Amino acid sequence: MESELTIGAVSQRAGVATSALRFYEAEGLIHATRSPGGQRRYGRDTLRRVSFIRVAQQIGLRLDEIHAALAALPENRTPNAKDWERLSTSWRPRIDAQIALLERLRDRLGGCIGCGCLSLGFCKLLNPDDEVARRGPGPRYLLDDD
Repeated sequence: MESELTIGAVSQRAGVATSALRFYEAEGLIHATRSPGGQRRYGRDTLRRVSFIRVAQQIGLRLDEIHAALAALPENRTPNAKDWERLSTSWRPRIDAQIALLERLRDRLGGCIGCGCLSLGFCKLLNPDDEVARRGPGPRYLLDDD
């Protein structure tokens, strides 16, 4: 098994476009070395990092959050199980909050989400005189925890 992978091999194995890999590299999320001919070469640990990035993006995490998490992993060696456990533990509150938001969205999307529009007869019942506007902008019933 080769220790270094081409951009095409990482793309195929990780299920992302080569342009995404170049973007991740430009953002400092992954690192490549160059072959004598100038082609990118990635360590096998890049597959785990790219997989992590893909999952983090799928659950709605921002690029700066992903960057901060990956920056906490060691650069001088392949992250081990303890490194990944520490990372996943630190993200648990953020992921739990995202799950709660998605559950509220699922449960409330059919009704009023507190946008303050007052354009539907139903909203007039749930948000008379736009009382929710005092709680802040946007869909307060959805974004607020209560």
